[in-house]
Amino acid sequence: MNPMDTAQKISRRTFLSTTAAATAAMALPAWGAGRGSTGVLDPDWKEMGVIATRKSPYAKLHSVPVRAVTVETGFWSARRETNVTASIPSMREELLEHGRMDNFLRLEGKSSAPQRGPVYSDSDIYKWLEAVGFALESSPLPELRAQSGTIIQQVVAAQEPSGYLNTYYVGDRSSQRMQWQVQTTGHELYNIGHLLQGAIAYYRATGDPTLLEAGMRFVDGFLLPGYGPGANQQPIVAGHPEIEMALIELYRTTGNRQYLDLAGYILHGDARKPLTERQIVYMFCGIPFTQRTKLEGHAVRAMYACCGAADYYLETGDPAYWKTLNTLWDDLVAHQLYVTGGVGARSDGEAFGNAYELPNERAYGESCAAIGNMMWNWRMLSASGDAKFTDVMERALYNGINSGMSLSGTMYCYRNPLAFNPATGDKIRNPWYDTTCCPPNLERTFASLPGYFYSTSPEGVYVHFYDNSTLQWKLESGTALTLRQQTKYPWEGTVRIAVEPASAEEFTLFVRIPEWSKQNSVNVNGKEVPGVTAGRYLPLRRRWSSGDSVEIVFDMSPQVVHANPAVADDRGRVALQRGPVVYCMEQLDQKLSASDSADFPRYVARLTETTSSRYEPDLLGGVVTLHHPGALLTAATPALYQESLPSQHAEEETSLQLIPYYAWSNREPSAMQVWIPYQQV
Repeated sequence: MNPMDTAQKISRRTFLSTTAAATAAMALPAWGAGRGSTGVLDPDWKEMGVIATRKSPYAKLHSVPVRAVTVETGFWSARRETNVTASIPSMREELLEHGRMDNFLRLEGKSSAPQRGPVYSDSDIYKWLEAVGFALESSPLPELRAQSGTIIQQVVAAQEPSGYLNTYYVGDRSSQRMQWQVQTTGHELYNIGHLLQGAIAYYRATGDPTLLEAGMRFVDGFLLPGYGPGANQQPIVAGHPEIEMALIELYRTTGNRQYLDLAGYILHGDARKPLTERQIVYMFCGIPFTQRTKLEGHAVRAMYACCGAADYYLETGDPAYWKTLNTLWDDLVAHQLYVTGGVGARSDGEAFGNAYELPNERAYGESCAAIGNMMWNWRMLSASGDAKFTDVMERALYNGINSGMSLSGTMYCYRNPLAFNPATGDKIRNPWYDTTCCPPNLERTFASLPGYFYSTSPEGVYVHFYDNSTLQWKLESGTALTLRQQTKYPWEGTVRIAVEPASAEEFTLFVRIPEWSKQNSVNVNGKEVPGVTAGRYLPLRRRWSSGDSVEIVFDMSPQVVHANPAVADDRGRVALQRGPVVYCMEQLDQKLSASDSADFPRYVARLTETTSSRYEPDLLGGVVTLHHPGALLTAATPALYQESLPSQHAEEETSLQLIPYYAWSNREPSAMQVWIPYQQV
């Protein structure tokens, strides 16, 4: 049966009268009730996390604010410092140079420059502002605050009295606004979704509602009256999912249920305007989300749709959504997830491939898709408290996301392949892309990172990520709590956590034991705790007092990883991982043949248990390198095809040196590969 056939049988009135919608009405936050159609802004803006789940009725875990966590000197501190001193400022200059603000200023009569950039160019500014908002939660940054304030004023000045705000569909293009075909390809809702998310982040950092009020004027004045299920409203489709999670976050910020209902309607699909099967697959929208059975189409669209659907579940508890989300997640980890946490196999359509279609050199692995993967798993974790979602987040963060930004902070990967040959002429890292979605997306992720370290629940506190950090927040009972982590993670496996409640209180401290760590130990005040299981949160319930401490020791032994035989590109190959970090070989680190400069197909790994590791403080900002026994095969003749078996070729013993995948392409151009051919010893 065509999925659209089912969609057409569900009336708009039937959809809006579902139990889920009724549940959402009962879950309306008290502070937003009875305050008019626009709701009111939550006055507790300083207490909101990356997503504000503290009042979400179906959230098991509740986010803590970015400002509540200080990331101290360690693995992520340098990355975050580079983000605010180099990445965000240089991206502002790139945005200005490439006309992104001229597009707004032209509408105010302050620029004569023509429109520049694709239809989604406005979102580049909004994502940059979101990055600034999260950064301002960690530090005042007065210069950046002033610059962003100016940009916000310029953006708001371009808004029309109707509330409409888009710099592309103006002038001769005004008649195209929200036409059906423009909705599917024109990114109008995608743009306003990013405006809302940027505005909410900025509001939660500063209390300044200027941009947020502009976003609400668009939704209240233009979108809600004209588009939706009503008899006098026009059909609506996301085109590029993003608006769904933005509307739900706006609902969490204001209490206005209309935003939640509109997000639900978009997720359900508008049957008045059926889409083609190709559109349904590629855009990952347009039919009821609950009819999805696998990940397909444009990878970023699919990840953002899953984020919006997970947000919808957190607010409504609709079991059909939870079932579908878990079905799609199972498909992700069983068939579609790169070992680096990246997603999206095909450059054609920036899309998922078939099950097990995970090419290496042709891998697309867009940075935005890996970020979307982390965002989706964060919401799944919030709904469940299940460590399997955190494991995927960590894999994506340390590898497929972290690789997207150079160590200097000013060069970016749009795609993140698992093998690369510079002889193709491809330049993998660049300071600018005309489709520049990935750079500010990376910047907002690193700026918001402290908000992902911890969560609270009625039972206590969850520790998700490990790095030198201090949480200064409170239990849900109201008792102030400080947690201090000391560690050299991910290079070393020991983590010490000082637990300092303002007064002695019984609660549970949930510490995550990563799935990759096979041998673990946990001690509380020097006494070993039983029942430690990889891939789970270990609940430590006791009456905690200031001075209590927890010590966790993870297994940092290098691991040799094999792919499912159905992954054609990885047959006869292995990858190496140590802790959460996936490794790769770069050509410039390898010994060359005496006869020529051998390329990667001639290197093979010996399958032994003798992988060694060494910390090198002066290499790539300080990394642990791996050294694995291998051989350099030398062909008997230069012929393309030969009768002799590979084992009969001459071999030259060598040691393969590997660096963290995230650090590749930060020196001179060099061939790279994650998956290495192997020989049985």
